[in-house]
Amino acid sequence: MKVAIFAGGKGSRLIEETRVRPKPLVEIGRKPLLWHIMQHYSVYGHHHFVLALGHMGEAIKRYIAELSKYEGNLRVDFTTRMMLKQEGDEPHFDVPTPPWVVDLIDTGVDSMTGWRLQLMRPYLDGETFMLTYGDGLSNVNIDELLAFHKSHGRLATMTMVNPHTTFGHLSYGDDGQVLGFEEKPNSAPNLINGGFFVLEPGVFDLIESANGPEVMWEQAPLRMLMEAGELMAFEHKGFWSCCDHLADKRRLEEMWSKGDRPWATWQAGQCPVDRSTGLPRNGGDPGIGRGGQPGAWVRYRTV
Repeated sequence: MKVAIFAGGKGSRLIEETRVRPKPLVEIGRKPLLWHIMQHYSVYGHHHFVLALGHMGEAIKRYIAELSKYEGNLRVDFTTRMMLKQEGDEPHFDVPTPPWVVDLIDTGVDSMTGWRLQLMRPYLDGETFMLTYGDGLSNVNIDELLAFHKSHGRLATMTMVNPHTTFGHLSYGDDGQVLGFEEKPNSAPNLINGGFFVLEPGVFDLIESANGPEVMWEQAPLRMLMEAGELMAFEHKGFWSCCDHLADKRRLEEMWSKGDRPWATWQAGQCPVDRSTGLPRNGGDPGIGRGGQPGAWVRYRTV
């Protein structure tokens, strides 16, 4: 199943980083957010990604192109002018390299998310697909999410999550007396949209009349789906965090450095996968590995 990712926003709330790079390329543990997200989907056997590019999209194209050639250790033989894979690749990340196919779609610098999704329609093959944001990390169980989506038969499923909060919580009585205070709890009291959608192709026809270049996916389109009774919510009780502000990046970096990486489902012990391949299922999927030449493990195209 294809995975569409919003990767075109300007990331203005993280301006300390996004002055020089698009938000999906902001790094946690020396790897871009986009890489972390794609690795998580690959754990569940989903390797075909459609990226909606916009602001600094050329940087994401360059990253994907260079990743396909230069990831891991390399040996450059000057006598034969060859560049070969070197053994002992990246033990720091403990991850097999999946056979990604990445479609990089230019959806306009100033387009909003609703229009970006509309422009990805021709590249999603008229089939059920998944959609998420390029700045959200989670250990949501993709298999369970898909099973839930198939069980209800509606057009759309969103994943609802408890966000981390940087604010303390108060509890108080009817007369206003403060009864308790919790300093910076791990999650907020209300569930929010955490991305990780599953969508049927019929979504495009239903929301077409409400969509346009200045329309946010989270506003009119999702509201139309809700009012039509076609939007269901899958509750994820595990880890979820966006990287929206510098404080979020610092917290995620600290977690990574301490080895507290619940979203790193590709690492040993994080997810019940067959470690012989690094994926939960083997049937029909291409083999894992870079192949004989650098770049053999990932294909990409720009449109």
